[in-house]
Amino acid sequence: MKIGFIGLGNVGGKLASSLLRNKFDLTVRDLDKNLTDKFKNKGSKIANSAKELAEQTDLIITCLPSPEICADVMESKDGVIHGLSKDKIWLEMSTTDESEVKRLGKLVSNKEAIPLDGPVSGGCHRAATGNIAIFVGGERTSFEKILPVLTTMGRKILHTGELGTASILKVITNYLASVHLAALGEAWTVAKKSKLNLNKTFKGIAVSSGNSFVHETESQVILNGSYNINFTMDLVQKDMNLFNQLSKKLNTPLEISPFVLDIFKDAQKKYGSRAWSSMVVKRLEDKFGLKFRASGFPDELTDNEKEEKGYEI
Repeated sequence: MKIGFIGLGNVGGKLASSLLRNKFDLTVRDLDKNLTDKFKNKGSKIANSAKELAEQTDLIITCLPSPEICADVMESKDGVIHGLSKDKIWLEMSTTDESEVKRLGKLVSNKEAIPLDGPVSGGCHRAATGNIAIFVGGERTSFEKILPVLTTMGRKILHTGELGTASILKVITNYLASVHLAALGEAWTVAKKSKLNLNKTFKGIAVSSGNSFVHETESQVILNGSYNINFTMDLVQKDMNLFNQLSKKLNTPLEISPFVLDIFKDAQKKYGSRAWSSMVVKRLEDKFGLKFRASGFPDELTDNEKEEKGYEI
């Protein structure tokens, strides 16, 4: 199977690297020539347009920063849609709106190709090792056809149902992660003001009912002071807006989500749209004149688990 990958950013570049590392026939496309040159030097082919990439490959993967950018990549004059033909598969791995992936999915189906949505979850450090989780929505037979590709990019693969269900689940999980992160800011504030040993506090939370994936990962770079989680404020706002829009469409007024979104908006105003999202806790450090610092924590996360072939859960 020939694979085309569009979008070589923080997550996409790592997913595409897993494919290349495992000897798949890979063609890539990105506006940043420095990124495509790195892939070319490692043996990947380079497409001059999204249309050309779609014409030359069987599975076309998009992993892009926003629904608007993906729409342009798909629908522009030299976009993916115009390079599709019967039985080709489009896999949307961006975090996007369920209604948007369905809209684009109809355009893909009109070309007798098959649309799937396949967002990932688990952090850039796990994307780098092929150990990230992948949710996939869409036709079951097509999901099974590309399962060998999915199990190379990720470890735990979940078929969520019809097209769009994976995108809904991804938005839900990102919302929960954002809430956990905002709550950690308050937890570390109380711990620091109570003069607790922060190394012991980290371990205590990790073995308690208050533990979360966010604590196990993001607390480390918070305590280090780098805040480098490879995910930025603007992306949190995008994802939380998608969650809030979904709730409104479902006529379900929420209480916690709008409040947490306001916290991130304030953090973005203070530190900038491209600041690491974990810097949301710095609002409280600055407000109370604190530093959540402890020795022995890394400035960037790495996945220490051995790369393993993935499987469906």
